[in-house]
Amino acid sequence: MDARFDEQFSDRFTNPDFETFKIVFYPDRIYHAAYLNATRSPRYRYNVHEVRNVLDITVMKGQVYMDGMFLCNFMRIEYRASRLVELARVSNRFLADYIIGWVHILPENLPPQEVQLKLTYDHWVDAYQVEMWETLEPPVGKKHDYMVLDMMGRDGTIVKVKQFGDAMRDVNSIKRMEVAFRENDTDLPFGYMIANPQWDNDFLRTHQAPNIDEPSSPQNTVEDKNYLVDFQRGWFLQANDVKPVRYRNAMMTPNNPDFKDDNIIEMRWVVQRELGSSVVFFHQVTIPPGKVEGTHRHIGTEELYYIVEGKGTAYMADGDDPNNDKYPLVDREIYTMGPLQCRELPVEPGNVIYTKSGGVHGIRNTGTVPLKFAAFLYHTS
Repeated sequence: MDARFDEQFSDRFTNPDFETFKIVFYPDRIYHAAYLNATRSPRYRYNVHEVRNVLDITVMKGQVYMDGMFLCNFMRIEYRASRLVELARVSNRFLADYIIGWVHILPENLPPQEVQLKLTYDHWVDAYQVEMWETLEPPVGKKHDYMVLDMMGRDGTIVKVKQFGDAMRDVNSIKRMEVAFRENDTDLPFGYMIANPQWDNDFLRTHQAPNIDEPSSPQNTVEDKNYLVDFQRGWFLQANDVKPVRYRNAMMTPNNPDFKDDNIIEMRWVVQRELGSSVVFFHQVTIPPGKVEGTHRHIGTEELYYIVEGKGTAYMADGDDPNNDKYPLVDREIYTMGPLQCRELPVEPGNVIYTKSGGVHGIRNTGTVPLKFAAFLYHTS
Protein backbone atom coordinates (compact mmCIF):
# COMPACT_ATOMS: atom_id res chain seq x y z
CA MET A 1 0.00 0.00 0.00
CA ASP A 2 1.77 3.16 -1.15
CA ALA A 3 0.88 6.78 -1.79
CA ARG A 4 0.42 6.10 -5.49
CA PHE A 5 -2.46 3.75 -4.70
CA ASP A 6 -4.18 6.41 -2.58
CA GLU A 7 -3.79 8.99 -5.36
CA GLN A 8 -5.26 6.66 -7.97
CA PHE A 9 -8.12 5.74 -5.69
CA SER A 10 -8.92 9.35 -4.91
CA ASP A 11 -8.80 10.30 -8.60
CA ARG A 12 -11.29 7.59 -9.46
CA PHE A 13 -13.52 8.40 -6.53
CA THR A 14 -13.79 12.12 -7.32
CA ASN A 15 -13.84 11.88 -11.13
CA PRO A 16 -17.26 13.07 -12.40
CA ASP A 17 -17.39 10.10 -14.77
CA PHE A 18 -17.66 7.83 -11.72
CA GLU A 19 -20.20 9.94 -9.81
CA THR A 20 -23.07 7.61 -10.64
CA PHE A 21 -21.20 4.64 -9.18
CA LYS A 22 -19.75 6.33 -6.11
CA ILE A 23 -21.64 4.02 -3.81
CA VAL A 24 -19.55 1.15 -5.18
CA PHE A 25 -16.39 2.72 -3.83
CA TYR A 26 -17.74 3.93 -0.51
CA PRO A 27 -16.80 0.89 1.64
CA ASP A 28 -13.25 0.69 0.28
CA ARG A 29 -12.79 4.41 0.87
CA ILE A 30 -13.61 3.99 4.54
CA TYR A 31 -11.78 0.75 5.18
CA HIS A 32 -8.53 1.92 3.61
CA ALA A 33 -8.52 5.23 5.47
CA ALA A 34 -9.31 4.62 9.13
CA TYR A 35 -11.39 2.79 11.73
CA LEU A 36 -9.58 -0.53 11.62
CA ASN A 37 -7.69 -1.31 14.81
CA ALA A 38 -4.04 -0.88 13.86
CA THR A 39 -4.65 2.39 12.01
CA ARG A 40 -4.28 4.22 15.33
CA SER A 41 -0.60 4.08 14.34
CA PRO A 42 0.52 5.44 10.93
CA ARG A 43 2.95 2.52 10.62
CA TYR A 44 0.10 0.13 9.69
CA ARG A 45 -2.10 -0.01 6.61
CA TYR A 46 -4.77 -2.45 5.51
CA ASN A 47 -5.55 -3.85 2.08
CA VAL A 48 -9.19 -4.91 2.36
CA HIS A 49 -10.05 -7.03 -0.66
CA GLU A 50 -13.29 -8.72 0.46
CA VAL A 51 -16.20 -7.24 2.41
CA ARG A 52 -19.45 -9.05 3.19
CA ASN A 53 -22.48 -7.82 5.09
CA VAL A 54 -25.34 -9.85 6.53
CA LEU A 55 -27.87 -7.57 8.22
CA ASP A 56 -25.80 -5.72 10.86
CA ILE A 57 -22.77 -8.02 10.54
CA THR A 58 -19.72 -7.01 8.52
CA VAL A 59 -16.82 -9.36 7.75
CA MET A 60 -13.65 -8.22 5.99
CA LYS A 61 -10.68 -10.15 4.65
CA GLY A 62 -7.36 -8.82 3.47
CA GLN A 63 -3.78 -7.99 4.36
CA VAL A 64 -1.99 -5.93 6.97
CA TYR A 65 1.12 -3.93 6.07
CA MET A 66 3.67 -2.66 8.60
CA ASP A 67 6.17 0.03 7.67
CA GLY A 68 5.23 -0.46 4.02
CA MET A 69 5.92 -4.22 4.04
CA PHE A 70 3.44 -7.09 4.02
CA LEU A 71 2.95 -8.43 7.54
CA CYS A 72 0.09 -10.97 7.47
CA ASN A 73 -3.44 -11.81 6.41
CA PHE A 74 -6.39 -10.78 8.55
CA MET A 75 -10.15 -11.11 9.00
CA ARG A 76 -12.28 -8.60 10.87
CA ILE A 77 -15.80 -9.08 12.26
CA GLU A 78 -18.07 -6.19 13.19
CA TYR A 79 -21.48 -6.75 14.79
CA ARG A 80 -23.91 -3.93 15.52
CA ALA A 81 -25.99 -6.09 17.85
CA SER A 82 -29.47 -4.70 17.20
CA ARG A 83 -31.08 -8.10 17.68
CA LEU A 84 -28.97 -9.10 20.66
CA VAL A 85 -29.82 -5.81 22.37
CA GLU A 86 -33.52 -6.69 22.08
CA LEU A 87 -32.99 -10.19 23.46
CA ALA A 88 -30.94 -8.93 26.40
CA ARG A 89 -33.55 -6.29 27.25
CA VAL A 90 -36.26 -8.94 27.39
CA SER A 91 -34.13 -10.56 30.12
CA ASN A 92 -33.79 -7.18 31.89
CA ARG A 93 -30.13 -6.86 30.97
CA PHE A 94 -28.02 -4.47 28.93
CA LEU A 95 -25.12 -5.36 26.67
CA ALA A 96 -21.89 -4.02 28.15
CA ASP A 97 -18.39 -3.52 26.76
CA TYR A 98 -18.00 -6.91 25.16
CA ILE A 99 -19.91 -9.95 23.89
CA ILE A 100 -18.98 -13.43 22.63
CA GLY A 101 -18.90 -14.41 18.98
CA TRP A 102 -19.08 -17.97 17.62
CA VAL A 103 -17.10 -18.25 14.39
CA HIS A 104 -17.14 -21.34 12.17
CA ILE A 105 -14.98 -21.17 9.05
CA LEU A 106 -15.47 -23.45 6.03
CA PRO A 107 -12.25 -23.22 4.00
CA GLU A 108 -11.59 -25.00 0.74
CA ASN A 109 -9.50 -28.18 0.98
CA LEU A 110 -9.25 -27.90 4.78
CA PRO A 111 -11.46 -29.19 7.59
CA PRO A 112 -13.93 -26.74 9.18
CA GLN A 113 -12.84 -25.04 12.39
CA GLU A 114 -14.76 -23.14 15.04
CA VAL A 115 -13.95 -20.91 18.00
CA GLN A 116 -15.59 -18.51 20.40
CA LEU A 117 -14.06 -15.04 20.54
CA LYS A 118 -14.50 -11.90 22.58
CA LEU A 119 -15.81 -8.90 20.62
CA THR A 120 -15.24 -5.49 22.18
CA TYR A 121 -17.47 -2.47 21.64
CA ASP A 122 -15.81 0.21 19.49
CA HIS A 123 -17.34 3.71 19.61
CA TRP A 124 -15.68 4.67 16.33
CA VAL A 125 -17.71 2.16 14.32
CA ASP A 126 -20.59 1.77 16.81
CA ALA A 127 -20.15 -1.99 16.77
CA TYR A 128 -18.60 -4.90 18.60
CA GLN A 129 -15.51 -6.00 16.72
CA VAL A 130 -12.43 -8.23 16.65
CA GLU A 131 -9.61 -8.71 14.17
CA MET A 132 -8.03 -12.11 13.60
CA TRP A 133 -4.46 -11.80 12.34
CA GLU A 134 -2.43 -14.61 10.84
CA THR A 135 0.41 -13.74 13.22
CA LEU A 136 1.07 -11.28 16.03
CA GLU A 137 4.83 -11.52 15.63
CA PRO A 138 6.55 -8.46 14.13
CA PRO A 139 9.10 -8.84 11.32
CA VAL A 140 12.63 -9.77 12.33
CA GLY A 141 14.44 -6.74 13.72
CA LYS A 142 11.23 -4.73 14.27
CA LYS A 143 8.83 -4.11 17.14
CA HIS A 144 5.15 -3.42 17.09
CA ASP A 145 4.13 0.14 17.78
CA TYR A 146 3.13 0.59 21.43
CA MET A 147 -0.20 2.11 20.32
CA VAL A 148 -1.09 -1.20 18.67
CA LEU A 149 0.73 -3.65 20.92
CA ASP A 150 -1.69 -3.08 23.79
CA MET A 151 -4.55 -4.23 21.56
CA MET A 152 -2.99 -7.63 20.90
CA GLY A 153 -3.52 -10.84 22.80
CA ARG A 154 -6.12 -13.36 23.85
CA ASP A 155 -8.70 -10.86 25.13
CA GLY A 156 -7.65 -8.01 22.87
CA THR A 157 -9.19 -6.63 19.72
CA ILE A 158 -6.35 -8.11 17.62
CA VAL A 159 -5.96 -11.85 18.15
CA LYS A 160 -4.29 -14.88 16.64
CA VAL A 161 -6.61 -17.89 16.45
CA LYS A 162 -4.58 -21.08 16.63
CA GLN A 163 -7.37 -23.21 15.16
CA PHE A 164 -7.50 -20.99 12.05
CA GLY A 165 -3.74 -21.06 11.45
CA ASP A 166 -3.70 -23.14 8.27
CA ALA A 167 -6.63 -21.31 6.70
CA MET A 168 -5.27 -17.86 7.54
CA ARG A 169 -2.13 -18.56 5.55
CA ASP A 170 -4.40 -18.45 2.49
CA VAL A 171 -7.25 -16.24 3.62
CA ASN A 172 -8.83 -16.46 0.15
CA SER A 173 -9.47 -20.15 0.81
CA ILE A 174 -12.07 -19.18 3.40
CA LYS A 175 -15.07 -19.06 1.11
CA ARG A 176 -17.80 -19.36 3.73
CA MET A 177 -18.22 -18.59 7.42
CA GLU A 178 -21.01 -19.15 9.91
CA VAL A 179 -21.32 -16.76 12.83
CA ALA A 180 -23.56 -16.19 15.85
CA PHE A 181 -23.31 -13.92 18.86
CA ARG A 182 -24.28 -14.09 22.53
CA GLU A 183 -24.16 -12.15 25.74
CA ASN A 184 -21.11 -12.32 27.94
CA ASP A 185 -21.16 -14.92 30.74
CA THR A 186 -20.86 -12.16 33.35
CA ASP A 187 -23.23 -9.26 33.81
CA LEU A 188 -21.33 -5.99 33.81
CA PRO A 189 -20.80 -3.88 35.84
CA PHE A 190 -22.40 -5.96 38.62
CA GLY A 191 -20.30 -9.08 38.11
CA TYR A 192 -22.86 -11.84 38.63
CA MET A 193 -22.94 -14.86 36.35
CA ILE A 194 -25.55 -14.99 33.60
CA ALA A 195 -27.11 -18.44 33.79
CA ASN A 196 -28.77 -18.34 30.38
CA PRO A 197 -27.02 -15.85 28.07
CA GLN A 198 -29.09 -14.82 25.08
CA TRP A 199 -27.99 -15.73 21.53
CA ASP A 200 -28.48 -13.95 18.25
CA ASN A 201 -28.25 -16.95 15.97
CA ASP A 202 -30.53 -15.49 13.29
CA PHE A 203 -33.55 -16.26 15.46
CA LEU A 204 -33.38 -20.03 15.01
CA ARG A 205 -33.01 -19.52 11.26
CA THR A 206 -33.80 -22.45 8.99
CA HIS A 207 -33.67 -23.02 5.25
CA GLN A 208 -35.64 -25.26 2.93
CA ALA A 209 -34.06 -28.21 1.12
CA PRO A 210 -35.66 -30.87 -1.13
CA ASN A 211 -34.55 -33.81 0.99
CA ILE A 212 -37.66 -35.91 0.36
CA ASP A 213 -40.72 -35.60 -1.92
CA GLU A 214 -43.31 -35.92 0.86
CA PRO A 215 -45.22 -32.60 0.93
CA SER A 216 -44.68 -30.42 4.02
CA SER A 217 -42.21 -32.89 5.51
CA PRO A 218 -40.20 -31.54 8.48
CA GLN A 219 -37.18 -33.24 6.92
CA ASN A 220 -37.14 -30.48 4.30
CA THR A 221 -36.65 -27.81 6.97
CA VAL A 222 -32.96 -27.58 7.90
CA GLU A 223 -31.97 -25.85 11.14
CA ASP A 224 -29.10 -23.38 10.77
CA LYS A 225 -29.11 -21.37 14.02
CA ASN A 226 -26.45 -19.02 12.65
CA TYR A 227 -25.72 -16.45 9.97
CA LEU A 228 -23.95 -17.50 6.78
CA VAL A 229 -21.28 -15.19 5.37
CA ASP A 230 -20.58 -16.23 1.78
CA PHE A 231 -17.56 -14.82 -0.06
CA GLN A 232 -18.59 -16.13 -3.47
CA ARG A 233 -18.89 -13.10 -5.76
CA GLY A 234 -21.51 -14.19 -8.23
CA TRP A 235 -24.00 -16.88 -9.23
CA PHE A 236 -25.40 -17.85 -12.62
CA LEU A 237 -28.43 -20.00 -11.94
CA GLN A 238 -31.18 -21.84 -13.77
CA ALA A 239 -34.20 -21.87 -11.48
CA ASN A 240 -35.69 -24.93 -13.16
CA ASP A 241 -32.57 -26.92 -12.26
CA VAL A 242 -33.35 -26.41 -8.57
CA LYS A 243 -35.35 -29.35 -7.25
CA PRO A 244 -38.60 -28.07 -5.71
CA VAL A 245 -39.86 -28.57 -2.17
CA ARG A 246 -43.52 -29.62 -2.10
CA TYR A 247 -46.12 -28.25 0.32
CA ARG A 248 -49.63 -29.47 1.11
CA ASN A 249 -52.17 -26.74 2.00
CA ALA A 250 -49.49 -24.08 2.39
CA MET A 251 -50.59 -21.23 4.68
CA MET A 252 -53.86 -22.97 5.58
CA THR A 253 -55.55 -24.52 8.60
CA PRO A 254 -58.11 -27.36 8.36
CA ASN A 255 -61.08 -24.99 8.73
CA ASN A 256 -60.20 -23.36 5.38
CA PRO A 257 -62.65 -24.44 2.62
CA ASP A 258 -59.67 -24.86 0.24
CA PHE A 259 -57.95 -27.33 2.61
CA LYS A 260 -57.69 -30.62 0.66
CA ASP A 261 -55.32 -33.58 0.58
CA ASP A 262 -54.38 -32.95 -3.05
CA ASN A 263 -53.83 -29.18 -2.68
CA ILE A 264 -50.07 -29.34 -3.27
CA ILE A 265 -47.83 -26.56 -4.57
CA GLU A 266 -44.08 -26.44 -5.27
CA MET A 267 -41.40 -23.94 -4.34
CA ARG A 268 -37.93 -23.87 -5.86
CA TRP A 269 -35.73 -22.20 -3.23
CA VAL A 270 -33.22 -20.58 -5.58
CA VAL A 271 -31.33 -18.32 -3.14
CA GLN A 272 -31.68 -18.36 0.64
CA ARG A 273 -28.80 -18.11 3.11
CA GLU A 274 -26.45 -16.67 0.50
CA LEU A 275 -28.32 -13.36 0.53
CA GLY A 276 -26.40 -10.66 2.38
CA SER A 277 -29.27 -8.38 3.35
CA SER A 278 -32.54 -8.68 5.21
CA VAL A 279 -33.87 -10.69 2.26
CA VAL A 280 -34.76 -14.14 3.58
CA PHE A 281 -35.27 -15.92 0.28
CA PHE A 282 -35.79 -15.68 -3.46
CA HIS A 283 -37.83 -18.55 -4.81
CA GLN A 284 -40.02 -19.66 -7.69
CA VAL A 285 -43.51 -20.90 -6.83
CA THR A 286 -45.55 -23.24 -9.03
CA ILE A 287 -49.28 -23.66 -8.38
CA PRO A 288 -50.97 -26.39 -10.49
CA PRO A 289 -54.38 -25.72 -12.03
CA GLY A 290 -57.09 -25.51 -9.41
CA LYS A 291 -54.65 -25.35 -6.47
CA VAL A 292 -54.25 -22.57 -3.90
CA GLU A 293 -51.64 -20.91 -1.72
CA GLY A 294 -53.49 -19.88 1.43
CA THR A 295 -54.22 -16.24 2.17
CA HIS A 296 -51.96 -15.04 4.98
CA ARG A 297 -50.77 -11.90 6.75
CA HIS A 298 -47.19 -10.60 6.95
CA ILE A 299 -45.96 -9.11 10.21
CA GLY A 300 -42.44 -7.68 10.26
CA THR A 301 -41.73 -8.80 6.70
CA GLU A 302 -42.51 -7.68 3.17
CA GLU A 303 -42.94 -9.92 0.13
CA LEU A 304 -43.12 -9.35 -3.60
CA TYR A 305 -44.63 -11.69 -6.20
CA TYR A 306 -43.91 -11.31 -9.92
CA ILE A 307 -46.17 -13.44 -12.12
CA VAL A 308 -44.23 -15.11 -14.95
CA GLU A 309 -46.59 -17.77 -16.32
CA GLY A 310 -50.26 -18.75 -16.18
CA LYS A 311 -53.35 -16.99 -14.92
CA GLY A 312 -55.11 -16.91 -11.59
CA THR A 313 -56.78 -14.95 -8.84
CA ALA A 314 -54.90 -13.16 -6.09
CA TYR A 315 -56.37 -12.02 -2.81
CA MET A 316 -55.44 -8.80 -1.02
CA ALA A 317 -57.08 -7.45 2.14
CA ASP A 318 -59.69 -4.79 1.54
CA GLY A 319 -58.04 -1.38 1.94
CA ASP A 320 -54.44 -2.59 1.62
CA ASP A 321 -54.33 -0.98 -1.84
CA PRO A 322 -57.05 1.69 -2.27
CA ASN A 323 -56.84 1.25 -6.04
CA ASN A 324 -58.34 -2.23 -5.66
CA ASP A 325 -61.82 -1.00 -4.68
CA LYS A 326 -63.08 -1.75 -8.21
CA TYR A 327 -62.51 -5.49 -7.73
CA PRO A 328 -65.00 -7.96 -6.14
CA LEU A 329 -65.08 -8.21 -2.37
CA VAL A 330 -64.98 -11.75 -0.92
CA ASP A 331 -64.51 -13.40 2.46
CA ARG A 332 -61.24 -15.30 2.85
CA GLU A 333 -59.97 -17.47 5.69
CA ILE A 334 -56.67 -15.90 6.81
CA TYR A 335 -54.02 -18.34 8.03
CA THR A 336 -54.30 -18.67 11.85
CA MET A 337 -56.40 -15.47 12.04
CA GLY A 338 -59.94 -16.24 10.89
CA PRO A 339 -62.08 -14.65 8.16
CA LEU A 340 -61.35 -11.28 6.56
CA GLN A 341 -62.78 -9.39 3.60
CA CYS A 342 -60.40 -9.35 0.63
CA ARG A 343 -60.36 -8.04 -2.89
CA GLU A 344 -60.27 -10.66 -5.65
CA LEU A 345 -57.66 -9.65 -8.24
CA PRO A 346 -57.13 -11.23 -11.70
CA VAL A 347 -53.44 -11.95 -12.32
CA GLU A 348 -51.40 -12.84 -15.39
CA PRO A 349 -47.74 -12.61 -16.50
CA GLY A 350 -46.29 -9.20 -15.71
CA ASN A 351 -48.47 -8.53 -12.66
CA VAL A 352 -46.78 -7.64 -9.38
CA ILE A 353 -48.23 -8.28 -5.92
CA TYR A 354 -46.35 -6.28 -3.28
CA THR A 355 -47.28 -6.81 0.36
CA LYS A 356 -45.87 -4.76 3.22
CA SER A 357 -45.87 -5.61 6.92
CA GLY A 358 -49.46 -6.00 8.11
CA GLY A 359 -50.68 -6.73 4.60
CA VAL A 360 -52.54 -9.81 3.43
CA HIS A 361 -52.14 -11.86 0.26
CA GLY A 362 -52.85 -15.27 -1.24
CA ILE A 363 -53.22 -16.70 -4.73
CA ARG A 364 -55.19 -19.33 -6.68
CA ASN A 365 -54.59 -20.91 -10.09
CA THR A 366 -57.82 -20.54 -12.09
CA GLY A 367 -56.26 -21.49 -15.45
CA THR A 368 -55.43 -24.70 -17.28
CA VAL A 369 -51.61 -24.47 -17.05
CA PRO A 370 -49.33 -24.07 -14.00
CA LEU A 371 -49.30 -20.61 -12.43
CA LYS A 372 -45.69 -19.57 -11.77
CA PHE A 373 -44.33 -16.54 -9.98
CA ALA A 374 -41.04 -15.38 -8.53
CA ALA A 375 -41.13 -14.24 -4.90
CA PHE A 376 -38.75 -12.69 -2.49
CA LEU A 377 -39.32 -11.93 1.18
CA TYR A 378 -37.33 -9.75 3.52
CA HIS A 379 -37.44 -8.45 7.09
CA THR A 380 -38.46 -4.81 7.43
CA SER A 381 -35.87 -4.11 10.13
